[in-house]
Amino acid sequence: MERSISIDIGGNDLKIEIKKWAKQSNGSAVLSYKDNVLLVTANMRDEAKEDQDFFPLMVDFRINNYAAGKIPGGFFKREGRLSEKEILLSRLIDRPIRPLFPEGFYNDTQVIEMLLSADLSVDFDAMGIIGASAALISSSIPFAKPVGAVKIGWKDGQFSINPGKEAADESDMVLFVAGTEDDVVMIESGGNEFSEETFKEGLKLAKKIITDICVTQKAIMNPDKFKVSPDVELENIYNELKEKYFDGFRDGIFSVVKSERKEKLGKLTEEIMNGNDDDSKKGKYKSAIHKLEYEVFRKTLISKKKRNDGRDLDEIRDISIELGILPRVHGSAVFTRGETQALATVTLGSEDDAQRIDDIYSSGQLKKFMLHYNFPPFSVGEVSFLRGAGRREIGHGNLAEKGLSPVIPSETDFPYTIRIVSDILESNGSSSMATVCGGSLALMNGGVPIKAPVAGIAMGLVKEGDDFAVLTDIAGYEDHFGDMDFKITGTEKGITAAQLDIKIDGLSDEIIDKTLDDAKKARLFILDKMKGAIVEPSEKLSEYAPVILTIKINPEKIKDLIGPGGKTIKGLIADFGVKVNAEDDGSVKVAAPNKDVGNSVLQRIKELTQSAEVNRIYTGKITRIEDYGIFVELFRGAVGLVHISEISPTRIKNISEMKYKIGQEIEVKVIDVDRDNRIKASIKAISSSRD
Repeated sequence: MERSISIDIGGNDLKIEIKKWAKQSNGSAVLSYKDNVLLVTANMRDEAKEDQDFFPLMVDFRINNYAAGKIPGGFFKREGRLSEKEILLSRLIDRPIRPLFPEGFYNDTQVIEMLLSADLSVDFDAMGIIGASAALISSSIPFAKPVGAVKIGWKDGQFSINPGKEAADESDMVLFVAGTEDDVVMIESGGNEFSEETFKEGLKLAKKIITDICVTQKAIMNPDKFKVSPDVELENIYNELKEKYFDGFRDGIFSVVKSERKEKLGKLTEEIMNGNDDDSKKGKYKSAIHKLEYEVFRKTLISKKKRNDGRDLDEIRDISIELGILPRVHGSAVFTRGETQALATVTLGSEDDAQRIDDIYSSGQLKKFMLHYNFPPFSVGEVSFLRGAGRREIGHGNLAEKGLSPVIPSETDFPYTIRIVSDILESNGSSSMATVCGGSLALMNGGVPIKAPVAGIAMGLVKEGDDFAVLTDIAGYEDHFGDMDFKITGTEKGITAAQLDIKIDGLSDEIIDKTLDDAKKARLFILDKMKGAIVEPSEKLSEYAPVILTIKINPEKIKDLIGPGGKTIKGLIADFGVKVNAEDDGSVKVAAPNKDVGNSVLQRIKELTQSAEVNRIYTGKITRIEDYGIFVELFRGAVGLVHISEISPTRIKNISEMKYKIGQEIEVKVIDVDRDNRIKASIKAISSSRD
């Protein structure tokens, strides 16, 4: 049955129409916000797969090029696999809705979103989360709590609601928040060293808007939901294991060393599984063991206010830093925090090395700062195939890149393309934040003049009833069994990026305030440790880094630099082994293996593109001799005429009496350049000017 609702968000109506299109889907919604149009569908399998003990949720956001009136690039001219932007949007939608499905629901569920019309003057990312919520709550899928989302921009002390791409890029803070009627469930933020107070004010505004969105959605809720029955057999097995093994699991879980913890828990699991002869119940026993481990960890931590690795709640693991450990790399650092270790490397390149972006936002835009995150299986002692970057790697890399972007120098100050690669060598929690710290250190080691060092910290939470514990610098075990992963990056001055994921219904203001305060203390502590290793960027670049030199020429002379069919510039590149890029405004960048080669290329460019200057004396070669005068090549591409009257102070009847020869070098003075760039030169003017 088709229904529709309308919500005012920032002065623009968001219209949601249920079951207008894609009516065979369990749930579908068409959202319109200014000229943005989004179709969202939600479907589930009727039954869970046998012995499945996890929730398989798939979220895919597709940005159709036709939505912005564009034809895709490439050979096939059609959309292929999801782009990085689409993957990040898919993750952005997955994160707030996943914790709101009921426990024990294991049916395959899929949310597909298709952007059909794109209006870049307002944000459409928030539409993705609202659309997923609308499609799910109006379906029979067991998702009973509406979710809202909004993007808040902040610039010059003013907040804006759902700013478009251009406005968001110019903002000092962009805060993306998703939540229910009562609580925050997801945060994604980035900006230019904004304060915790600004963050909180933006969050307060976002929560008010989200509440209105959620309340309005209640009008389209479907009361007839799929029923998730409690697993009585699983509960009985759990109670049996709890009575017998609670103390044993507590001893294993609260072993300080990860390897010792793994060994003890492994032995307990083996004992339990070997004592079960019924193969049909093995899956139930595995689920019960996981549940017991979850309960023991959380209840013990809450009661003792002590963590399973022996740390206090706000204690950071030991930090060690190694710099410049790879001799041929332009910049490198190994950042180790506890059992998490990131190898960060910096590579500097020319404009030709920049990533060319072709999407609905831009065509041919160059991205000159990139951060790529790799998570090889050996980092957690596992064996698996090495594949390309997955959604997790893309998400972690994007967060770290967002955290470091505000301190990257401008192209005017540092005309290099910069690529950071973070290879996680060892992982036990917070590897993306180790990437931020390692990346910042590698940039400084490589001589990149960043505005300030950046550190990152991951905060966790264990909440039982009204009692809770906020954890600083969470390890992998705390991330797995805890309720929150709140990552925050920043400088001494302020926050540069933040990302919040939770596994419970939402977070109160008290928890968020406590987390931000503790995260700031932790960030400043880590920055102090980093400062102990390197105070400021190295003064010199690596001897193996390219040298990029810049020169400004007359834009009208670019054609002389390029030459017919690109012959001149290609010759420069081949002769010197360099890269040369010329802009329409006359800026020319030369990437050379060393400064001497670069300066030689600049000198050639000057010669190729210089213009004759009036009153300047040149030494040139005679190229032609006529009765009325001689032609002299002042420099390559510039030939001036010395009229017979300008050769000598005394009158000359015949030019042959001067005995000039073609190829002879003589000095001439430029006395005029007309509108057609014809050069008039003089020999006699030299002697008079010297007198």
